[in-house]
Amino acid sequence: MKRSALALAASFAVLTGAGLAHAEEIASVNTNFRFTGSDRVTVDAYDDPLVQGVTCYVSRARTGGVKGTLGIAEDPTEASIACRQVGPIRFTQPLKQKTDVFSAGMSFIFKTLHVVRVVDTKRNTLVYLTYSDRIATGSPKNSVTAVPVPEGTTIPVK
Repeated sequence: MKRSALALAASFAVLTGAGLAHAEEIASVNTNFRFTGSDRVTVDAYDDPLVQGVTCYVSRARTGGVKGTLGIAEDPTEASIACRQVGPIRFTQPLKQKTDVFSAGMSFIFKTLHVVRVVDTKRNTLVYLTYSDRIATGSPKNSVTAVPVPEGTTIPVK
């Protein structure tokens, strides 16, 4: 019961965009032609909202067709992530040890893509993990990337 309530709250947060970074589509390529809208792979960029100077790029499959156009198709669970330092790294506030920094729906309500930031204090590195879940079940498919913080800059942790 507690798990389903948490999943419902997470789904609500995804739908409302509460407290998460906003993705910007950089490009897409068609993978399967359909007259009603092709399947494609998109590359989205988002800037970490609490770490200035870090941008993550997430590629993922998008289902086309009538259902995809209407936003009711279920996208595949495959995704890949690469995060890079794109400017001087500055922290706007202390970071939690582990937190969702980006989520996007992969189906009408029940499936979500997550990007989680994990702080590796021992190595002074930010680790970003992407995976998908459903309200009832998740997927073990995941991708990980890391951004080392320059020497002399310490990651502030709550």
